[in-house]
Amino acid sequence: MSYKVEKEIAGRTLSLESGKIARQAGGAVTVRYEDTMVLATAVSSPPREELDFFPLTVEYREMFHAVGRIPGGRYYKREGRPSIRETLTMRLVDRSLRPLFPENYHDEVQIISIVLSADKENTPDILGLVASSAALSISSIPFLGPVGVVRVGLVNDEFVINPRHSQIVESLLNLVVAADPEGKIIMLEGFAREIPEARLMEAVSCGAEASRQIASIIQEFTGKCGLPKQEVPAVGINQELFEKIKARALTEIEEKSYIVGRNERSLALEALRDNLVKEFSSDEKGVTEEEVKEVFQALEREVIRQGILKGRRPDGRSPGELRPITCEVGVLPRTHGSALFTRGDTQALVTVTLGTVMDEEMVESLEEDYTRKFMVHYNFPPFSVGEVWPIRGPRRREIGHGALAERSLEAILPEESQFPYTIRVVSDILESNGSTSMAAICGGTLCMMDAGVPIKDPVGGISIGLVKENDERRLLTDIQGAEDHFGDMDFKVAGTQHGITGLQLDLKIKGVDLELVSEALEQARQARVEILRSMLAAIDRPREQISVFAPKLARLQIEPEKIGMVIGPGGKVIRGIEEETGAHVEIEDDGTVTISAQETEAVEKARLRVEELTAEVEVGKTYLGRVMGIKDFGCFVEVLPGKEGLVHISELAPGYVERVEDIARVGDAMKVKVIGIDDQNRIRLSRKAALEVDP
Repeated sequence: MSYKVEKEIAGRTLSLESGKIARQAGGAVTVRYEDTMVLATAVSSPPREELDFFPLTVEYREMFHAVGRIPGGRYYKREGRPSIRETLTMRLVDRSLRPLFPENYHDEVQIISIVLSADKENTPDILGLVASSAALSISSIPFLGPVGVVRVGLVNDEFVINPRHSQIVESLLNLVVAADPEGKIIMLEGFAREIPEARLMEAVSCGAEASRQIASIIQEFTGKCGLPKQEVPAVGINQELFEKIKARALTEIEEKSYIVGRNERSLALEALRDNLVKEFSSDEKGVTEEEVKEVFQALEREVIRQGILKGRRPDGRSPGELRPITCEVGVLPRTHGSALFTRGDTQALVTVTLGTVMDEEMVESLEEDYTRKFMVHYNFPPFSVGEVWPIRGPRRREIGHGALAERSLEAILPEESQFPYTIRVVSDILESNGSTSMAAICGGTLCMMDAGVPIKDPVGGISIGLVKENDERRLLTDIQGAEDHFGDMDFKVAGTQHGITGLQLDLKIKGVDLELVSEALEQARQARVEILRSMLAAIDRPREQISVFAPKLARLQIEPEKIGMVIGPGGKVIRGIEEETGAHVEIEDDGTVTISAQETEAVEKARLRVEELTAEVEVGKTYLGRVMGIKDFGCFVEVLPGKEGLVHISELAPGYVERVEDIARVGDAMKVKVIGIDDQNRIRLSRKAALEVDP
């Protein structure tokens, strides 16, 4: 039997349907918004043995047949590994849904979303999240949702719910808001062009209300076709063991939890835990090693959280205090720009490379293919946390953190006409103890300034944490590893002194109110101003010159119909320019010419040649031309490449000229003045007039 619910959201019909397709799944819902359709399925399986975490897997695929296209290159015609956008959407879904599962639920759950149809205007990523929430809600999986989600744009100073693709391009804001049926915020992710905190809160409030409506629609839909929820057995820790270990070791746990150094604290706690395992676990007592470790972690969690609520943090800072910051620029001799940003035990080495048009990345997408001129890549090697794991390309987390940094920095990039370089920033995390993505943003700003990229404003980033117990709560500035691990929130906020450029809110609890979001944004703003001061102390403005190791670029615009003149038959002319000057010349279909070389002189030579080839002859202007042909009535002179005019015999000299050969020979250089161009574009030249101007 098929079930369907339809409601109007932002002037368009949102429909949810189930029971028609994918009926073997635990829950399957097709969401349609105009002509964009996404199918999401949710399936669970029994947990693996000794699994101490929730194994949620999210997959999202944008199928090119949804827009009537065949993907891939010449030799491979099917979808391959997930694109960056698909990966970011998977993370978006995961971060919105993960907080809404029972804490002790360890069954394997897989959510798969597939774009079935795309109209290129209604973005499918939001629908994928709505469909995933609905699929979980109608299944027997013990999901504590639903959650609704919308995108909020700012177009012509008005908020737009679920802006169309054409509106997103012009929007000053791209904010995703996930909320529950009560309007509590579950997840935020957004990027903006320096929007003030107060204005951003208006957008969050607007999005929360629209998301609440969608969550209510899912509730209604679940009431029609939802299955009874699977019961999750209550599993608690061994209370008797908890009291024994608490009496024996609580004081030591408290002492070691407040050792200032991260490594020293970790080693001390690990040694204490191992001693307690030896002391309390044995077959005779019926206590396993895992039970002792579980109790130890519960006690450590209690100590850290209660201490924070009383205003005491593991490293001794006050709730609003930053860790010590050091900034260095120009740390690597041969890169185009480099910076070392250190905040406490978190350290990022960030470099920038300037490239040409050839270095742009081509991206296939459902809406339209495009190129990326700005890229931020984030690397998190295992040594940064003193661990070992295989390195097999970027993981989803690394892709996500790189995208967060990239989109937070995009707002302050110079206009392409001012700075036509392709820019690649790479952040290598050398030490990690919280907020590494924000360190990447700070380091990205510094290295671009070191490279001479004329950014509009420096961007700084900070993470705000939260510990909440009943009505008690405490916001924390610049959270470190233990506070992130035992805390309830990681709210990353990046921006300039004028406003926010990027944010990402992740929760471990089931929602926060708008008041708390507003408080966190204000606390982040205060910290950001302090961070920017530290950054500007290292380098207060972009360098006036780019690195000597960076390619030199020049850009000019020619008429599209003149592209053939620059390229020449079979590319002969453009190859000649490159061989003659040593520069590389690239021409786009709209007539944009980009010239690059390691030396400025080579760029200028190539630019001059292109300008000569495409220049228009101007009446009244004097040119140094070359005689190309002799006739009885005068001579033909080339004043610009491919542009010849006639110097009549009467215009060769002030006096009488009997024979043209008395004045000119083929190949001679001759200074001439343009005295006219007729309606057939025939050029009349005069040597006599040129001599009068410059005898």
